[in-house]
Amino acid sequence: MTILTIGFTQKSAERFFTLLKDAKVETLVDVRLNNVSQLAGFAKRDDLRFFVKEICGAEYVHETVLAPEPEMLKAYQNDAMSWGDYEKRFLDLMAKRRIEAKFSPSDLEKACLLCSEHTPHQCHRRLVAEYLSAQWARPLEVIHLT
Repeated sequence: MTILTIGFTQKSAERFFTLLKDAKVETLVDVRLNNVSQLAGFAKRDDLRFFVKEICGAEYVHETVLAPEPEMLKAYQNDAMSWGDYEKRFLDLMAKRRIEAKFSPSDLEKACLLCSEHTPHQCHRRLVAEYLSAQWARPLEVIHLT
């Protein structure tokens, strides 16, 4: 099974939606804590729900159980926490939330995890995908759309 991830920053709307459409994404799973910020441009919740349906024929869901806690995110963004510490705390949070029991591999088949970071290297969407791959009996192939 394959799980996709994508970030919207540093992408035009054309590039973003073309990547989703070409990958035949059926569900865009928004894993952001805040999905209504004016800084999100075309990736604000209501606009994204409309564009994903109209352009890609896909559904949009917001899964805050896959997002960091506000304090954790703020500490990392304000350089009060290193990436290594953030990663450890975030993975501990995913374990505490037991996300592997809340979702099945079929829930994420033809799905794409969305966050804001351009690349997955220091983004929690990658951590979610890798965590689930390690927890489920069948490892996932993780593909980052860039």
